[in-house]
Amino acid sequence: MKVVKALKQLQPEDMRVLNAIERGMALYEIVPFDQIVRLSGLSPEEVSIRLRKLHKLDLIRRSLTPYLGYVLKVAGYDCLALNALSKANILYAIGRKLGVGKEADVYDALTPAGTRVAVKFHRLGRTSFRQTRRFRVYVGDRRHISWLYQSRLAAEREYEALRLVFPKGVHAPKPIGHNRHVVVTSIIEGAPLNEIKDLPNPKELLEAIIEDVRIAYQEAGVIHGDLSEYNIIVDLSKDELTHVIIDWPQWVSTAHPSAEELLRRDLRNVIAFFKRKYDVYMELDEALEYVRS
Repeated sequence: MKVVKALKQLQPEDMRVLNAIERGMALYEIVPFDQIVRLSGLSPEEVSIRLRKLHKLDLIRRSLTPYLGYVLKVAGYDCLALNALSKANILYAIGRKLGVGKEADVYDALTPAGTRVAVKFHRLGRTSFRQTRRFRVYVGDRRHISWLYQSRLAAEREYEALRLVFPKGVHAPKPIGHNRHVVVTSIIEGAPLNEIKDLPNPKELLEAIIEDVRIAYQEAGVIHGDLSEYNIIVDLSKDELTHVIIDWPQWVSTAHPSAEELLRRDLRNVIAFFKRKYDVYMELDEALEYVRS
């Protein structure tokens, strides 16, 4: 991972400048040089040296018009998050990429204790801004919101959902930590349900997924909001089939005005997939009644 190589070259002063740009981006689309000086607490000469280094490492973008200013690139934001997770003794090393989606990258990683974990970098900038505003409840009514901040909100919401559902027994990743747009969870092994060609006892898996929806609804007050065959991971490598439900940033509470609609859509998506691919059928109204009871 290129970001890890860049991070190893950064000194505390470099991190102070990256932090200053991040803070400045809350107020400016392009953070002026003098504001970076003020927010970093370093001299103008020192800031200039650090900015040249960060620019060379491709962690920031420089603008000369209408004034000299800088903004973080995704790699710079990654460095801030990874540095914080390392200092918190959550992450020790990043390994190979496990998966790439429209809105996230997932990597294999190790904790300081040597435990394998999954590190998810939210990347909402890959989808259209209009679409994220339309479908992301966490964006709300904000008119001006950067891609980086959208990704941060997505990570915060996902981590919150996992903290609610995992202790209740839902088959979801175990939340371990998060910072900015990055969420660290237990390792996720297997393949998305839509990629599984031959599934032993599909009826049993469908019932297990519906049970997860019920537990999340009844005991955690959570509705996934985007459930489908694409975010159900199935592991066939063990004697007993296991599954994990991932991608929780679009969750809503059971008190949300759209809760009924989203719950119905989640169940419809899953039931329709099992009917289409495995000829296993369950009545939608029957499933809804079970989840609510």
